[in-house]
Amino acid sequence: MRKRVLLLAATLSAGLLTALPVTPAGAAPSRLAGDFNGDGYLDLALSASGHQVGSAEQAGAVVVLYGSSSGVSAGRRSVITQNSPGVPGTAEQGDLFGQSLAAGDLDGDGYSDLVVGAPSESIGDRDAVGSATVLWGGKSGLSGGALLPQPSTLPEWGDFASAVAVADFDGDGKPDVTLTGRTQTRLYRGPVTRSGTPASNLGVGELGSTREVFAGDLNGDRAAERVYPFLVDGDEGGDVRYFTWTGAKYAMKSLPKADGLPGSIADVNGDGYGDLVLGDPTDPGADKKSGHKGGQISVWYGGPNGPDPDQTPTVIHQDTPGAPGAAEAGDMFGSSIGTGDIDGDGYADVAVGTPGEDVGHATEAGAVTILFGSGSGLTTKGARTYTEDTAGVPGAAEDWDQFGQSVRLTDINDNHKADLVTGAGGENGYGAVTVLRGTASGLTADYARYIGARDVSVKGSGEFAWAIAQ
Repeated sequence: MRKRVLLLAATLSAGLLTALPVTPAGAAPSRLAGDFNGDGYLDLALSASGHQVGSAEQAGAVVVLYGSSSGVSAGRRSVITQNSPGVPGTAEQGDLFGQSLAAGDLDGDGYSDLVVGAPSESIGDRDAVGSATVLWGGKSGLSGGALLPQPSTLPEWGDFASAVAVADFDGDGKPDVTLTGRTQTRLYRGPVTRSGTPASNLGVGELGSTREVFAGDLNGDRAAERVYPFLVDGDEGGDVRYFTWTGAKYAMKSLPKADGLPGSIADVNGDGYGDLVLGDPTDPGADKKSGHKGGQISVWYGGPNGPDPDQTPTVIHQDTPGAPGAAEAGDMFGSSIGTGDIDGDGYADVAVGTPGEDVGHATEAGAVTILFGSGSGLTTKGARTYTEDTAGVPGAAEDWDQFGQSVRLTDINDNHKADLVTGAGGENGYGAVTVLRGTASGLTADYARYIGARDVSVKGSGEFAWAIAQ
């Protein structure tokens, strides 16, 4: 009997143009992570860290597209900056507010909240110290917020909050937050009060400089592991370490044979344990002996003690039999990873972004490959690649679109099938997001949605949809 796929973790303002969906009076909020207005439909929080606020270039913003039975549209949105009512701070040049995002109900009111990183936020005369803000969910969506405590020892150019993950890391039923940066990694235990005060605020030692983090339950104990991959001299494929809850404390574990920086966790083989999917997009070279030309991904299967570090993982690249396309230098296959059950068969599937893929004569137009889970693990059976030249997909493949720069698999319309959400970071120079609906037979281009940066009032360089909240 197939087990239910694990849902694992780890996004009203001055930009509001239309009425937003509101949770009906008297209705209980859904308590779904990522449902900011509690109406039972997941919403999309997208980065726009290059958004210009007034004369402040790259001050940054978050664009929220509210979900419904018909998906998302540019009309049901809010655009939130540090100048929005109730949001702490001030929109300043180069803050990059919105560069990192993660969702979860931090104050326990049933509405999902959003943690927003601004890694280039300056504090006083210290440049690019970094900060993180919690935006509060409610029946009208996200509004207002509070700053999470900043470590007093943050240096200039510390890039704090470069990455963020939200999940229940100790199994107490309350979502927690972790933030990374060049010199600091922190853990904030939930709940978080409306003033931004967490139950506790701890430093995470035993790590090098890391700007990546993602989370999910690898051992089936309902406490999510925190995975912190980072680059080190002598292991240019990435050093992968994670923290697990023992019932009394956190213990660090390492996967010394694993390589990759982007990643996601979900139950690919249906055994009830989350599996670790890592992207390793960099071509092998003189300083990097591992990997495959054009990039690769690997799946490390979870178990009661987490992934066995001595297992032989499933490795897939564009030269793997059954995989679409062909491996070429600079493809960047695996530079973004998303997991979710597209066809509703009980196995998590994997979306692999390949933003460096040439399409026809279009250089770095980008692509996304879908690989399906099964009882024997991730497979290339039925695999398919999507580009902006694929029939029914909106737009056209053009130089430097970088379709697939960001990917997520999430059920926006509540049909119990994960939809593909992918950012094209270079689209028209400002960025765009495309949504393809999941069905029992896989993705369909029917009802496809394309939303560009200018469609949602993102100004300046945009950098729209470079990150998608999990």
